[in-house]
Amino acid sequence: MAETTDQTTAATPRPAAHVGPMPDAALEELGTYLEAKRPDCVLGYTVIRGELTVDVSPSALPGFCEFLRDDQTTRFSTLVDITAIDYPQRDKRFDVVYHFLSMYQNHRIRLRAAVREEDMVPSLTAIYPAANWFEREVFDMFGLLFSGHPDLRRILTDYGFRGFPLRKDFPTTGYTEVRYDEVQKRVVYEPVNLVQEYRQFDFMSPWEGADYILPGDEKIAADGHKP
Repeated sequence: MAETTDQTTAATPRPAAHVGPMPDAALEELGTYLEAKRPDCVLGYTVIRGELTVDVSPSALPGFCEFLRDDQTTRFSTLVDITAIDYPQRDKRFDVVYHFLSMYQNHRIRLRAAVREEDMVPSLTAIYPAANWFEREVFDMFGLLFSGHPDLRRILTDYGFRGFPLRKDFPTTGYTEVRYDEVQKRVVYEPVNLVQEYRQFDFMSPWEGADYILPGDEKIAADGHKP
């Protein structure tokens, strides 16, 4: 029987990977680096609650995102999400928001671009293919248009859907309702018809006691007993 010999090989120590959220100082350093490297794109940045948010000019988005992806200091290889925020009172009504992840540097970053309702936002599909469906979702929910998108059409709502559901001025009831018609044997669309007015619900616990008078309470005597 062959004798086996145990040989211990000394492994080269590797630097410990950073785990958990980045410290604010590191995020400030990254924001300063981006501002210095691309002053033509960066309008400003903030670090709040351990998150770096960079304000970017909409027209500079493609060039800046390509820099984020290719620069060796950043290497933001993954586009996590694209969404928008509606501020109806502002002249530039919408903030288009992008979230990126660098799996090489373990960094996360948020880009924010303020646009008007009629503005065209440059598409990122040529830089991040994952932007395709994200941009379609923003178009579907907010009505924002992306220039250069290969297939900009609704993705969550049905064909012929009216309005953009995540805008603040979109009615909570919507404009149409969908039901299956037994006579026509198909799905039909009809204007919303509420059978009753909205009711205001009170979620106060009955054991804590209510401050209002319910119907019939006037019959209770002063001593708390029913007559």
